[in-house]
Amino acid sequence: MSEITDLIQKYSEKDPEFAKEYAKEKERLATAVAVMKLREEMGLTQRQLAEKLGKPQSTIGRIETGVTDVKFSTLAEIAFALGKEVKVEFV
Repeated sequence: MSEITDLIQKYSEKDPEFAKEYAKEKERLATAVAVMKLREEMGLTQRQLAEKLGKPQSTIGRIETGVTDVKFSTLAEIAFALGKEVKVEFV
């Protein structure tokens, strides 16, 4: 394991609230990366995706930087606009 992984593990074991917040942030960032990757694969700018959704570009920016929690309904809108589906998986 890396040093950072070891630290996260250590703090998570000591503080359940830290573990909870870390898990939430990790998922938020994974969602951000997934949206950005899909948008780029489709050859769209943030502005173009926003126009397809009828939302401001700043909304896409906040999603892609992980600043905001993304509702499932918003992910479904993005998927539909791009001809994709959202898949939820618990592992």
